[in-house]
Amino acid sequence: MLRSYRRENSYLVLAQEGIPTETSGPADVPVWIDLYNPAPQDNRYVEQLLGISLPTREEMQEIEVSARLYQEDGAEFMTLTAASRLESDEPTNTPITFVLKGNTLVTVRYEEPKAFANFVVRAQRSNAVPVFNGEQIMMGLIEALLDRMADALERVGNGIDQVSRQVFRKGKTETRKGRAEKVSPSGDDLQAVIERIGQDGDLLTKVRESLVSINRVLTYHTSVEQQDKKVTKEAKARTKVLYRDVVALTDQATFLSSKVNFLLDATLGLINLQQNQIIKIFSVAAVVFLPPTLVASIYGMNFADIPELKWMFGYPWALGLMVVSAILPYLYFKRRRWL
Repeated sequence: MLRSYRRENSYLVLAQEGIPTETSGPADVPVWIDLYNPAPQDNRYVEQLLGISLPTREEMQEIEVSARLYQEDGAEFMTLTAASRLESDEPTNTPITFVLKGNTLVTVRYEEPKAFANFVVRAQRSNAVPVFNGEQIMMGLIEALLDRMADALERVGNGIDQVSRQVFRKGKTETRKGRAEKVSPSGDDLQAVIERIGQDGDLLTKVRESLVSINRVLTYHTSVEQQDKKVTKEAKARTKVLYRDVVALTDQATFLSSKVNFLLDATLGLINLQQNQIIKIFSVAAVVFLPPTLVASIYGMNFADIPELKWMFGYPWALGLMVVSAILPYLYFKRRRWL
């Protein structure tokens, strides 16, 4: 799909959807051409209009810096990795290519990040920041992407706080036998916690990868501007703001990743503690029933000369001895506070 936007009174206006039926002159070149999942004829039209060669989808997915950031045919090609589907359970990263030639911006993408729709809505409002060239549109799109990632990080941070309270059960106690005892989360709760932590960790990984990619694009674009001596004070100021946003979001993502790792370790530790408690119960039960089993084994031996064999109180004596031998280990464990 091809969408063309033009300037009208310094604001962005949708000019055309699809390839124009009539050939436009150089003065009518749009300020922004957005190619979303483009067809071959869409790419050919843009290439003929601007005299450039657009990268293929496979070339956009390459990780080499030389394949993502370069100049060719008088245009500046910059491919970044954008985080998409941030609200879903399956966030993804998708490559987006920005092509700057003159005052025109071309974007090539194969996903529909909400940041693009948000930017278009804001840019078409009457009180929007004026748009004069493709570079400003690119900065606005990057800013919209950063806003979306900031919202995602805030949502992850709130979710991590909820998971932390769930893991440690802050302030949650129950009264048992006249005293307040802390309640540990169940195994099902901890399994759900691990799944939630895994989702948050996956989202943070994709956000951090996208932030690194945006930082590279801003650095490259700034260096190109300085070489061409075309950078303005306004562009410098806006780039610095975006740099600061990238650094701040990267620090926040790193901090949240540390909290996720801590919660994961804490959750696995609680699972180990619960398993140890279960093993301790089995161990105590085995020790408690070991002496009665020994007594029963002794009196079950097939020897003719067992003193209590024909004794009238031999059976109650054996049962009582079993009960006493079971109670004594239990009382000993309780005294040592092992139970």
